Amino acid sequence: MEEPRWLNSDEDRAWRGYRRLSLLLDRQLARDLAADSKLSEADYDVLSNLGETPGGRIRLTDLAAHMRWSPSRLSHQVARMRQRGLVTRESSPDDGRGSVIVLSDEGRRTIEEAAPRHVESVRRHFIDLLTPAQVQALAALSDTVVEHLVKAESE
Repeated sequence: MEEPRWLNSDEDRAWRGYRRLSLLLDRQLARDLAADSKLSEADYDVLSNLGETPGGRIRLTDLAAHMRWSPSRLSHQVARMRQRGLVTRESSPDDGRGSVIVLSDEGRRTIEEAAPRHVESVRRHFIDLLTPAQVQALAALSDTVVEHLVKAESE
């Protein structure tokens, strides 16, 4: 067995810093989202993704794949959101076994009201703390890692 390639002190600091940043930032954004809009992160993710689709509608399996969620997880989330009138679920016109998730009028109103507050939270707790050069560097490194992980997923 090969000797592990341990992280040096700079790499370890970067890795642990990223993990802590991710945890603390996600928790703060979730608190703000709940306080400002009464939405969970999962609610917001589904509504914002649905809001970006043509007609606010998409097959459940396609939305799950896009969000990198299992169809089962999305189905449970959609069931909770249906009870609150945020989305509806219809049979797929192409295939009676599939279903289409549709953004309701209430869901559209909810995401349109939530988005400005959420982006302000993202700015306040993240973007506005960085210099333009740091934002560009973060975007570049995110692209690199995401590209690698998407490729690894398909192998």
